[in-house]
Order: sequence, then structure tokens, then C-alpha cells
Amino acid sequence: MSMIRYSLFAIIVLMMASCAKPLAKFVIEADDKKAPSKIVFTNSSEKAESYLWDFGDGNTSTEESPEHKYYLSGKYNVKLIAKKGKKMSESEQAIVIDPPQDCLISMETNYGAMTIRLYDGTPKHRDNFIKLAEQGYYDGLLFHRVIEGFMVQGGDPNSKDARAGARLGSGGPGYTVPAEFTDEYAHVKGALAAARTGGASNPQKASSGSQFYIVHGQKATADVLESMETRKGVIYTDETKDAYINQGGTPFLDQDYTVFGIVEKGLDIVDKIAGVETGESDRPQKDVKIIKVRVVK
Repeated sequence: MSMIRYSLFAIIVLMMASCAKPLAKFVIEADDKKAPSKIVFTNSSEKAESYLWDFGDGNTSTEESPEHKYYLSGKYNVKLIAKKGKKMSESEQAIVIDPPQDCLISMETNYGAMTIRLYDGTPKHRDNFIKLAEQGYYDGLLFHRVIEGFMVQGGDPNSKDARAGARLGSGGPGYTVPAEFTDEYAHVKGALAAARTGGASNPQKASSGSQFYIVHGQKATADVLESMETRKGVIYTDETKDAYINQGGTPFLDQDYTVFGIVEKGLDIVDKIAGVETGESDRPQKDVKIIKVRVVK
């Protein structure tokens, strides 16, 4: 008789457990909530079998405890739906992403993403790059010229959907940008600089309206930097010298091409792109594509 009572009790407990409604709960974790910001959502739901996240910016996930990157500042309502069979529970929290202090660009490639800070000291180049980025000008273009130990170059509109072997590097928006040289901004590794035509046809060293390059470079010596200072009349800060010596760069380009930004996150992506196999005219044999360029606000 006691065994029968125990079995009935066990059945009742199992039935109660199977009928229990899930409870959706989560915690938001972030070291820094300035855009772009990667947020970790730790799921602490109970009695759930599956999950659906809505991050409030048009993106969703079914992972248990996902990470999500917010590119734009603002207030977002994050929702978690926890499901068990046909039963579900919903939890919602608001998260505020603060705007960045600096002008930042997020550049997504098929080799990974980079965050680039645009310099305020080169406002013509900064504003032009922002304008083109917001127009979607760079989306789908290639890094069409890659030289390891030197730089990776993109921004030619003719590179979009370009056939294999096509010669690239002459396209642009139909205008140039006046040079903006400053001792403060140098061709250290990760520097964003404007490409341009050379020679007597461009004595003012005006920049291409859209083509740019990111410095890969090589480590420099103190003697080389001293020689550049003498030859070009530039005065390097101690910080710039340390960057050239310890990380590398292309100091021989200083004062000849406008530097207007720096890669703040994603130098490893520059390394990956610089290391691809190239063919004629230094074009990568497999396309290195700029998927999307966003202005981080």
C-alpha cells in the first residue's frame, strides 16, 4: 500500500513539474556601454527549454546566453522569451548605450571587423569619409591592393563586383580632398590614410575622394626616424616614436599622404588581410571585401 502511495505521489510531482510554466530572467553585463559596445546577456531563466532574444535594434538570437554588439547609441528594450512546450514567459529590460567621445567608424570585412577612430585634426577628410560611409559608398568594395609589410588599400568604386584580374585603383567619386598634414598624425601601424595620385600632376598632394589605405608597415629604428625628421622637417612625439619602433609603420610616407584616422580595434584583421596571397598589381587572388562601413554614433 505504501508503495502505491509513493508511486502516486511521484506521478503527481512529475505532472506538476511538466505543467510548470517557465520563468524568463536575465542579467546584463558590460564593462563599457559606450558605442560600439559588446554586451553579454546572462540567462538565469528557470524551467525553460528554448529561448528567443530581441535586442531592440532589429537583431535577435536563440542562444541561451548570447553576446551582442550595439553600434549606435540610444536606449534599447531587450526582451527574452523563455519557452517550454507551448508555455512561455517574457522578461524585458532597458539598456542605454552612450555615444562615443570620438568619431568612430566600424568597418566589417570578410576577414573580421575593425573599429577606426577618425581624427578631428583632419576635418575635411573626416567629414568626407563620414559622408561616404553614411551613403553606403564603401559597402561591397574590395581591398584591391595589398602589400604585406606596407599597406592594404581600398575605396575604389570600380572594385564592386569587379571581375577577376580587372585592373583597379583609378576610380573615385569625381573630386579630391585638400591635403591636411600634421606632425601629430603619422603612418604608424593601423593608421588610416588617403591615397592620391603622385607626380607633377598633383603638386598640392590632394587626396583621392574615396580611396584609402591602412598601414601594415615594418618596425623602424631610432636612426630611421631621426633621418625622417631631418629630411621632412617633421617632429615626432615620444608616443609616435614608440609606436614606430615597437609596432611598425611607414614613416617615409609622412607629410606626403594625409593620415586621418587610426585602427583602435582589429589590428589583427589588418594582419590577416596583409597576409593574403596576391597576384598582378598586388590584387588579392581571393577577394577581400568590405561588407559594410558604419558610422558609430
